[in-house]
Amino acid sequence: MAEATPRKRSNHWKRLDSVQDADSLRQESINAKHEHLITEIETSDGPLATTLRAVYDDDELGKFMDLLVGKIKSHDKEIERMCNYHYQGFIDSVRELLQVSTDAAHLRGEIDATNTALQVSCEPLLHRGDHLIRCRHVQKNIASAIEQLSLCLPVLEMYGKLQDQMKEKRFYPALKTLEQLEHTYLPRVSSHWFSQTMAEAIPQLRNRIKEASMSDLKDFLENIRKHSAKIGEVAMGHAAEQNNMDPSIARKREKKKKRAPAPPNPFTGEREDDSDDENKSPALAEHHSVDEEELSAQDLIDFSPVYRCLHIYTVLSDREHFETYYRKQRRKQARLSLQPPPNMHESIENYKKYFHDIVGFFVVEDHILSTTQGLVNRAYMDELWETSVSKIVSVLRTNSAQSKESSMMLEIKKLLVLFCHTLKGYGFSVGHLLELLLELRDQYSDTLTRQWVGVFNGIFAEDNYTPIYIECEAEFIAVTTQFPFHDEELQQAPFPKRFPFSEFVPNIYNQVKEYINACLKFSADLHLSHTEIDDMIRKSTNLLLTRTLSGCLTSLIKRPNLSLLQLIQISINMNYLEKSCTHLEDYISSITGAEKDSVHASRLQGISMFKDARSEAEEYIYKKLNNKIDEFLDIASYNWTMMDKVSHPSGYLMDLIAFLQSIFMSFTNLPAMATLVPEKVAKTACMSACKHIAGSLMGFLQDNSVTAMTMQALEQFSLDVKQCEEFAESSPVPGIEEGILKLAFADLRQLLHLFLTKDWSSYLADFGNAQAKYVRVKPQVAASIMEKLSNSEKKKGKVFSSLSKNDRDKKKLQEDVLKKLRGLMNGQMATGMQS
Repeated sequence: MAEATPRKRSNHWKRLDSVQDADSLRQESINAKHEHLITEIETSDGPLATTLRAVYDDDELGKFMDLLVGKIKSHDKEIERMCNYHYQGFIDSVRELLQVSTDAAHLRGEIDATNTALQVSCEPLLHRGDHLIRCRHVQKNIASAIEQLSLCLPVLEMYGKLQDQMKEKRFYPALKTLEQLEHTYLPRVSSHWFSQTMAEAIPQLRNRIKEASMSDLKDFLENIRKHSAKIGEVAMGHAAEQNNMDPSIARKREKKKKRAPAPPNPFTGEREDDSDDENKSPALAEHHSVDEEELSAQDLIDFSPVYRCLHIYTVLSDREHFETYYRKQRRKQARLSLQPPPNMHESIENYKKYFHDIVGFFVVEDHILSTTQGLVNRAYMDELWETSVSKIVSVLRTNSAQSKESSMMLEIKKLLVLFCHTLKGYGFSVGHLLELLLELRDQYSDTLTRQWVGVFNGIFAEDNYTPIYIECEAEFIAVTTQFPFHDEELQQAPFPKRFPFSEFVPNIYNQVKEYINACLKFSADLHLSHTEIDDMIRKSTNLLLTRTLSGCLTSLIKRPNLSLLQLIQISINMNYLEKSCTHLEDYISSITGAEKDSVHASRLQGISMFKDARSEAEEYIYKKLNNKIDEFLDIASYNWTMMDKVSHPSGYLMDLIAFLQSIFMSFTNLPAMATLVPEKVAKTACMSACKHIAGSLMGFLQDNSVTAMTMQALEQFSLDVKQCEEFAESSPVPGIEEGILKLAFADLRQLLHLFLTKDWSSYLADFGNAQAKYVRVKPQVAASIMEKLSNSEKKKGKVFSSLSKNDRDKKKLQEDVLKKLRGLMNGQMATGMQS
């Protein structure tokens, strides 16, 4: 038991010792870490941010500070010990230094005495030396001045020469002198103040040269703008001669003697005689005694200002600025050239000025393109031309549309063709302008068409609308040469003779040919094929016939003052104008050179147009005849309540029939050649007249304003209808089938016969039968007339209070028939509603 207890105690202390060892180890680790950080702080020459961060990141900042304080105190003790150790040596060094100071003062006194003795002995020598130095300086300055003057005199002479050249405005030689002065002479005298002044003046001199050359260029541009039209005129005149056109189109100028210009230097652009003429106008140069027509448009201009300015700017390394300025100014001038003169459409001279100005501009630009390297290029020219073409087309389209005369349009076309030839000769594309020519061709045709409206109306106003009457062979030949008409019977007939048509037929035919000739004039110099010209003329002629002449004929036919015979003559004239269309087609083929049977040749539409005009004239004949009939019928005055019988027809109707007989007789009196057309017209007119008369007479019976009617009045009316039937049976127009005209009055005849014979039993019994005797009598018409007869009887009954038995029976019959007629009417209405 005694040994067990100590063992337990031993184990407990071992456990405590192990705990204490761990704490001590941890403390030692922290102390070692702090020692290391302090060492880092002491030995480090760089930044201490990392070390200090490690100190503050640790939780033992207080212990670190204690350790740091202890370290500082240790170093302070070390310093103190070192100072105590070396103090005696420092005292000894101070004593030795004081001894050296005494020796130095003694040495300084000896040196001052020696220096004073030396200064006294050397004073004469120094005086001689100073004098020698001054003489040597003077000698050196003289030599240097001679040397510098030999260097400066050429520079000053060159600068003087430069000033003289600037005063004389010889800018290109001045520019060469300026280059020599800057690069050769001034570097030799760079040390002198005046060289700096000259060097600073060189940019100003260059700018003066640039400004002076630019001033010459501006003068050139201003003058070239003024004379651009003259240049274009000469260029267009030469183009006209080359293309076998009339040079007067371009307003040929008077010949003048001028001096040909000297050719420019290919490198500098200067002419050999520039020194004598530099102050003269740069636009129009003086020429040798040469005929102006032998000079090209470019030879009339002195381009030396352009070449000179271009070369100067190139030498001054500012060519791009010059090119930009030149192109910008020329673009502005191009816009001015493209502006049309005021009221350009009023005069052909305005068109000439416009074309001359444009041609002059592009002739100048083309010459600049060919004689300079890159001042203008082909892309720039093409762009400028394309922009100009669109403007030219717009201007010409607008102004030509305002031209009202075909002669003006023709002159515009000639000018435009010459304009195209001129610019095409300089390499410009004129496709859009040629397309514009086709548009102008259509405008020209429209203008001609408007002019021909007055021509046609004048012919119609002067015509007498009677067949042409001739008395001799010369008159016959005059008509047949104007109009293609051939008839053996008329040719063999004795004089005097009559043509079937009136004067306006040959006149219209000749004016259509004149129109064709006028259209052909526009096709000249357009380089179109025969087929294209033929198609163009046929198209224009068709428009003339179908639109212009057709409209004029329609207006003519609608004139209210035309008589029936005149309308008939117009219808006859249409027939011969229709036949003349084949001759017009042959004429077009002959003047255009196109094959008549070519597949491309279109037919003239005049044949159908004249047929339509003839039909319209015939319609107006029928309408005019019916209006004349209405004039006779308007004076008809029937006494529907008459009580006395009349044995003769109405006077107005006899006058109407006499008028109709004279009208239809006139058809038979026409010349033999003209009867083919009027025969059909007469038949139709006669049938139309009979139907119109019958309808008007039926309207008299059905007039609602007539409320009473007597049988005597119906008998009188029947006499009038009988006269109409007799006229219809008399064959007023030969060739009408027998009985056809009388059918127009069949409705009236059956109606009147029914009332006059009082055959009501047959009418009522056979009503609705297609073979009935009174099939044309409508119950509504019969009932209306019966009511009017009944009203008449009622009025008669009021006058005579007592009626006879016959009158009473008659009245009763009328009432009975009227009742049945109304029944038939109601039955028809019911049948119509069911259907």
